[in-house]
Amino acid sequence: MTLKRASKLFLIVALAGSAAALATVEAAKVHLGPPPLANAEGLSTTVIDRNGRLLRAFTTLDGRWRMPVEPEDIDPRYFDILKAFEDRRFEAHGGVDPIGMARAAYQAVRHGRLVSGGSTLTMQVARLLEGRHGKDAKGKFRQMVRALQLEEELSKKDILRLYLRLAPFGGNIEGVRAASLAYFGKEPKRLSVGEAALLVALPQSPETRRPDRNWPAALRARNRVLDRAFEVGVISAAERDRAKDEPVPKGRRPFPKLAPHLSESEVAERPAIPVHQLTLDRDLQSSLETLASEQTKLLGDKLSSAILAVDNANGEIVSYVGSAGYLDAGRAGAIDMVQAVRSPGSTLKPLIYGLAFEAGLAHPDTLIEDKPTRFGGYSPENFDEEFHGTVTVREALGLSLNVPAVKILAAVGPGKLTTRLGRAGVLTELPPETVPSLAVALGGIGMRLMDLTQLYTAMARGGEPVPLSWRRDGETLKRRLAADRDARKRRLLSPVAAWYVSDILKDAPAPLNARGGRLAYKTGTSYGYRDAWAVGYDGRHTVAVWVGRPDGAPVPGLMGRLAAAPILFDAFQRISEKRTPLKAPPAGVIRKAGADLPPPLKRFRDGPDDAPPAGPFLDKPPMIAFPPDRSELDVADRDADEPVVLKAEGGALPLTWLVDGAPMPVDGSEREVAWIPPGKGFVKLQVIDAKGRADRVTVRLR
Repeated sequence: MTLKRASKLFLIVALAGSAAALATVEAAKVHLGPPPLANAEGLSTTVIDRNGRLLRAFTTLDGRWRMPVEPEDIDPRYFDILKAFEDRRFEAHGGVDPIGMARAAYQAVRHGRLVSGGSTLTMQVARLLEGRHGKDAKGKFRQMVRALQLEEELSKKDILRLYLRLAPFGGNIEGVRAASLAYFGKEPKRLSVGEAALLVALPQSPETRRPDRNWPAALRARNRVLDRAFEVGVISAAERDRAKDEPVPKGRRPFPKLAPHLSESEVAERPAIPVHQLTLDRDLQSSLETLASEQTKLLGDKLSSAILAVDNANGEIVSYVGSAGYLDAGRAGAIDMVQAVRSPGSTLKPLIYGLAFEAGLAHPDTLIEDKPTRFGGYSPENFDEEFHGTVTVREALGLSLNVPAVKILAAVGPGKLTTRLGRAGVLTELPPETVPSLAVALGGIGMRLMDLTQLYTAMARGGEPVPLSWRRDGETLKRRLAADRDARKRRLLSPVAAWYVSDILKDAPAPLNARGGRLAYKTGTSYGYRDAWAVGYDGRHTVAVWVGRPDGAPVPGLMGRLAAAPILFDAFQRISEKRTPLKAPPAGVIRKAGADLPPPLKRFRDGPDDAPPAGPFLDKPPMIAFPPDRSELDVADRDADEPVVLKAEGGALPLTWLVDGAPMPVDGSEREVAWIPPGKGFVKLQVIDAKGRADRVTVRLR
């Protein structure tokens, strides 16, 4: 046979062999079916902060840590070392590397044993997807066929993504991200050369090289990877030597468990979502959790605490601390005290006074009596069991006096207080079949820390409520914006009233050794020393703190000023070292001393003891008590059918009211009437009593 004929015969045989091999591969593809890509979808549910940083992760249904990860999340040096050690021609081959297979066969013949399998990264992904680890010829052929399928269907980046998810690292750890968190306690975005080499080495034999069980084996394997990376030219000799000096971890680190209460409730409520992004800031969350734990331990055993911090601009919660220690069973740390219903103590007093300011019943410099007073069968006393006589409203709120607050609430009405809270989205609870009473002023109502924070956030915003939110996804943002627009129509307080309240609260003295500048804040202590509160705000944030026992047991001496206020000020210091100024005074603020106030605002009159004397020579003519002359009323944010209450003092009934000279169709037997403002501009109001005496004021509606 001539050489020419022999060459032709060899070519024919080679082509026939290739065709047969190709046909075999194609038949195997049909027999195997498509690659089981769904096996890579079972990922750990994760909770991340506003910047995408990990707060909490949960194992998969079968108990594995398999974290979502993208190639962009991994240090580039890891890929250089991985390809140098596992698959140098990864970018060039189509799933199977003939050169690598030939080298593996040659090494097996030379050494009489299997030295390397010749597997590409794609073949390893195929093996991981199927969960089969056979190294015989049949198993290798199956991996090769699957690898060819993967290369046909996926990009190189997609194949790398699967490897990053599925590579085993010992125990229940799968994937590079989970391994980096478990062994190094950090995300794999920035790895040292030694750390990257260890993550390359472990999947080769994950159980025998587990650092937490056999760190010498892990050390030897890592160093072999470093030597190979140097031989290929991926790292320098100096980098290799430094990396070999790096210690290998001898144990596993716990996965992050920040904001555990909110994370668990969020995942339980929406279990189908793989990644939950919250509005929290991870660094602040970690700092305030540490603060709650450390400070509460100093206060006593079995006590817990909760902290909520909110961005005033949009109502986003930036820190949510549900207890003083989630795993601290002695403090019942698993109970989320942000959501627990407790007595708010005196923390509702600012709103009570705010409603009085809004209704024209009082001004911060209005005089009010702090003396023993009976309201039916109810006789409130001050916390210090003393009475202070005549004080200004500013002093009454600043000192948190109980009797003046109950007097103000009696004039405003407990029902109006709870109605206003409800309209602003703040939830309250009362015992079944009961109605709001004057005891609400001193904490006789149930509230959550979440709702109390929303109340004070509205005051920080000038009386404009905003719904609190903790999710950062598109659908939630749409709902929040819609709720925000709706909430603006239902003000908690007028801008003037809210400013009066803030102006008083900002002068409250800071607790001893407090840092962080001045805050507008209020403390509260519930009946029996069961709950200690401190809620405050500056121009940027609102923070609320609760301290007490989760089981509601009394704690003698537990007070808001001593237990909760120091935590509040420390929390603000951790948020920012500088305080953001409060809102500037709006138009309509009356800045006058008590003697220069309009007569109705000079002294608060709450009952028969304060009523003006009557008699034939002391019969006072009618006087419009609200609104004061030349005052301004903010009507832009009111509902179209929301009335303004006009009030008169003195005069003989019945009274006739006129608006710009036109009589109002109202019953003149009362000194208060509801009036629907016609719109913006100046309005003249007049009241005439039964004897023809009159009083008039000019008011600007804006």
